[in-house]
Amino acid sequence: MRGRRRRTASAPPTLDIYGAPVIGRFPILDVAPAVDCGTAKAVVGETFPVSATVFREGHDSLRAGVVLWDPEGRRQPLVPMSETVPGTDRHSADVTVTSEGEWRFAVEAWTDPYATWRHDAEIKIPLGQDTELMLEEGARLLDRAARRVPRRPALAEVARRMRDRALPAGERLRAAVAPEVAAELAAAPLRELVTRSPRHPVVVHRRRALFGSWYEFFPRSEGAVLNGGDGEPRSGTFATAAKRLPAIADMGFDVVYLPPIHPVGHSFRKGRNNTLTPQPGDPGSPWAIGSHEGGHDAVDPALGTIEDFDAFVAEARALGLEVALDLALQASPDHPWVAEHPEWFTVRADGSIAYAENPPKKYQDIYPINFDRDPEGVYAEVLRIVRHWMAHGVRIFRVDNPHTKPVAFWERLLADIARTDPDVLFLAEAFTRPAMMHTLAKIGFHQSYTYFTWRNTKDELEEYLTDLSGGTAAYMRPNFFANTPDILHAYLQHGGRPAFEIRAVLAATLSPTWGIYSGYELCENQAVRPGSEEYLDSEKYQYRPRDWAAAEATGNTVTALIRRLNSIRRDHPALQELRNLRFHHVDQPELICYSKRLAGAGDQGSDDVVLVVVNLDPHHTREATVWLDMPALGVSSDDPIIVADHLSGASYHWGRANYVRLDPHVQTAHVFTVTPAGSTPR
Repeated sequence: MRGRRRRTASAPPTLDIYGAPVIGRFPILDVAPAVDCGTAKAVVGETFPVSATVFREGHDSLRAGVVLWDPEGRRQPLVPMSETVPGTDRHSADVTVTSEGEWRFAVEAWTDPYATWRHDAEIKIPLGQDTELMLEEGARLLDRAARRVPRRPALAEVARRMRDRALPAGERLRAAVAPEVAAELAAAPLRELVTRSPRHPVVVHRRRALFGSWYEFFPRSEGAVLNGGDGEPRSGTFATAAKRLPAIADMGFDVVYLPPIHPVGHSFRKGRNNTLTPQPGDPGSPWAIGSHEGGHDAVDPALGTIEDFDAFVAEARALGLEVALDLALQASPDHPWVAEHPEWFTVRADGSIAYAENPPKKYQDIYPINFDRDPEGVYAEVLRIVRHWMAHGVRIFRVDNPHTKPVAFWERLLADIARTDPDVLFLAEAFTRPAMMHTLAKIGFHQSYTYFTWRNTKDELEEYLTDLSGGTAAYMRPNFFANTPDILHAYLQHGGRPAFEIRAVLAATLSPTWGIYSGYELCENQAVRPGSEEYLDSEKYQYRPRDWAAAEATGNTVTALIRRLNSIRRDHPALQELRNLRFHHVDQPELICYSKRLAGAGDQGSDDVVLVVVNLDPHHTREATVWLDMPALGVSSDDPIIVADHLSGASYHWGRANYVRLDPHVQTAHVFTVTPAGSTPR
């Protein structure tokens, strides 16, 4: 018995959930930026890379490009992509978004018949292989191109010459591949078998979401009296705090961030330096929110009235400052919520409400909210509170410890606010594990605190900033605070004034958004105890009025440097970007060098290039050779450049290798702008 031939069937194509093939005519894979649980981010005018792996079978030509659709659905001109590294099939292009809203992008791939023909013709015709056939096929391609764009009769004329057998074959080929012909077909290419990836969203925010300088201070300390007529301290007010605003604006800050301004609870109120025994008049922690005087929608009567707050916001706005308000979702035992909504809290076996703990630390003055017992009730109340403060001029919220609340809660809240008020921004104060920090950024937080405070060596900074300015930048925008009321790093405690200068330069030039907490400009550096990152006499638990005029008179401040840094940041658009950061080699570990370049952003359309060299050692003079990646600066490897230092006023002629010496007690850093030799430095 003869055996039957066994029938084999090809494997069916992989389909998506709608039954459509996942792989198109040409594979377009691993498109970026594509965020797995959220949306990629950009700001108005920002340029960002789109990349994808694109390939095809065989040897015919393949081209790829990016298509953008603006928020109104209008298709933008195709942006050609190029292979990032030959042979990898990874293609990339830089695209720019020009208005707020949700944009879409897709990668298109197609075969280019002219490029395929040209590749073959330039090999075969000089060898005399299929000469007339190749020329006729090329002429037909040019005829097609001419018909598609009637305003280009030159292509039809070239096709006619290609068919003229009275001309030498080489001359006819040269006419077909002339630069003007290639330029015409590059501008309006012949595209066959066009394949498009799925569309991916990019939400575009206002520029403050990416660029800004923040200043944090406690209104209750400004104008506070430590020993009033009754012997007890007296709080500053919104009116006295407003007197500090001109100095903050003069330093070049854009955002004034206020810790909670609500009534502070009395039960278990913390005393000075976080003790459990407050003295008469101690104000307690402003994060212990709520008393019989009100909750999250009220202001502490010691600060004034809601009308006083409105006046503070108006004064800030008149000075070019935005007010950011703390959103801390927790309650003191005295908060109205505790009596009105006990179901919002966790009750322990003994019937008591669970207070906040991070064993062995205990925070008896704070009750965490249980978001699972009445999720709809809690959500409605928080949404109401946020909109309440929005109505009073607050368009930026710094969210306290968002990582201790459900991610889904934030995803819903931020989406609801964005639908009606897309200009409102949220900063995540989440010093926690990377997965949580990244996820909060992906689901909608506009900015994020980072690990910058704990990155102090060159290797640490380069590794961390390479990540933040690379793929992570598609969804996570860093806000580099050099200090906070909670964090006084040992580097600042022991490095003296040079340490404060170094960290300010790094924060202000590495990240588009940076900030300081009040007292940084005075180099306050006393910790409550050795090994602690808490301030001595922390402003979280007591009034801390500062005599600013007297402090400036001592000269031990970095105010002038902060003012200069913020001025440089405003004058140089390159420093207002994140993704353009590049590091340069330095042959000693104590010095770090990096640059930021923005094409066409300088005078008369030149590139804006800022080059920074910092001595990371606050104690000793260091010297080294800096080896510049010249193409990263927009110049060829052998071209001399002029570097003009905006901190000292000096200028130097530099090349690829340059000697640097920085004495931290004289000058901790160079902040250069770069121009080609022969140009006028900016």
